[in-house]
Amino acid sequence: MNAEFGRRLISWYAIHARPMPWRSKTDAYSIWVSEIMLQQTQVNTVIPYYESWMRKFPTVQALAAANEHEVLNAWEGLGYYSRARNMLKSARIVIENLQGQFPSSAADLVKLPGIGRYTAAAISSIAFGANEAVLDGNVKRVLSRVFEISEEVNTPEGEKKLWLLAAELLPKGEASAYNQAVMDLGATICTPKSPDCTGCPVNSICSSYKNNSQDNFPVMREKQPVPHINVVAAIIRQNGLVLIARRPSKGLLGGLWEFPGGKLEEGESHAEALVREIREELGCDVIATRKCGDYRHAYTHFKVTLEAWFAEINGDQPSALEASEIRWVKIEDLGNYPMGKIDRSISNDLMKNEK
Repeated sequence: MNAEFGRRLISWYAIHARPMPWRSKTDAYSIWVSEIMLQQTQVNTVIPYYESWMRKFPTVQALAAANEHEVLNAWEGLGYYSRARNMLKSARIVIENLQGQFPSSAADLVKLPGIGRYTAAAISSIAFGANEAVLDGNVKRVLSRVFEISEEVNTPEGEKKLWLLAAELLPKGEASAYNQAVMDLGATICTPKSPDCTGCPVNSICSSYKNNSQDNFPVMREKQPVPHINVVAAIIRQNGLVLIARRPSKGLLGGLWEFPGGKLEEGESHAEALVREIREELGCDVIATRKCGDYRHAYTHFKVTLEAWFAEINGDQPSALEASEIRWVKIEDLGNYPMGKIDRSISNDLMKNEK
């Protein structure tokens, strides 16, 4: 059955492979860029970013020579910005320590920043033909249904079992086509809801199809409720300029620019929180004058509702106490500074109102 599973998938993939710009490439750099971008991000979202990235940074040498500002600008909108910062770190390691060549083995690839077990296996198998199995969300779903895996797939125990099974199923010498085939099957046929089982190339050997139990797999441990955070940000204008602050390199949205502010503490109004946060972050006093707008965004592990307020400096000028840098910039120049989604929305609204 194991050999038949692989043969059917590879034959199906030869006809039905999804067209993607990186699939015409076999060099490690192109595959690496695509795999990092595809972490936590849908293919249709990634494609224009990938094409733009490859125009700006066509080689690992070009990326290594870039600065963080350029890299974050190119990444803006994809989210999970630590991926971009790790790519810059990895590119410089490849150039400075590895003679400009990516490692070919998963064991060595995983030593680079931002590359985990799955990504290392994908790069080594697709770019170098290494016999490495992959396990992402699509593969977990396919294997769980075909073999009716009873373990919860989002637990260490479930992942361990699936990694072992994935390795057993891997047809030696055909890892590149097989890995891409099983991922494509999960993305297009064996989907989370309403899978197209009649069009599946492995339906005759699929246990859940035989037992009509597709909706019961994969088994997942129930996720915890996502917390909600209330945040306030200040739009501080002076002499025709607006103040923005750069976040520290480490942590959420590291290295991106934002309108200064922070979380509300229990019992605080937005205006009170704004005054406190600006004093802590910038060492100056402000007066919150009027509300600018409401903004919302959902991250992976929490949701944010942000109120933006116009504010005026009352006394000493601001300094970068908690931010890595602050700048007074023209509103029309805000687009030149990489920002997270909420701050970009505020920035866009300000620029619209200036016209």
